[in-house]
Amino acid sequence: MFTIDLSIKNTAFPISVQRKSTEDAEAVYQLILAAMRSGNPDLVELKCEGKTEKKIAVRASEISGVQIVQKDGAAVGGARPPGFFALAAE
Repeated sequence: MFTIDLSIKNTAFPISVQRKSTEDAEAVYQLILAAMRSGNPDLVELKCEGKTEKKIAVRASEISGVQIVQKDGAAVGGARPPGFFALAAE
C-alpha cells in the first residue's frame, strides 16, 4: 500500500490518500505535480483506495508539497509517521 501525502499551505498536518499499486501511486503523484505546475487555482479531487469513503478536494494553488510513502504490512512500530518532517528515533 502506498500513501500520497499532500502538504497544504498554512496547514500543520498533511492530507493523505492511499493507492494499492506503484503505478497508481505514481499516476496520482504526477497528476498533483501537473496541477501544481499549472499555477491555476483549480481543484484537485482525490479518492482513497484504502478507505473508499474518504475523498478530498483541494485547490492546486494551495499545495506546497507532495510525497509517496510505501506502507509495509509490518508491525506498526516500524512504520514511518506521515508527513515530510518525520524525525528518526535514536
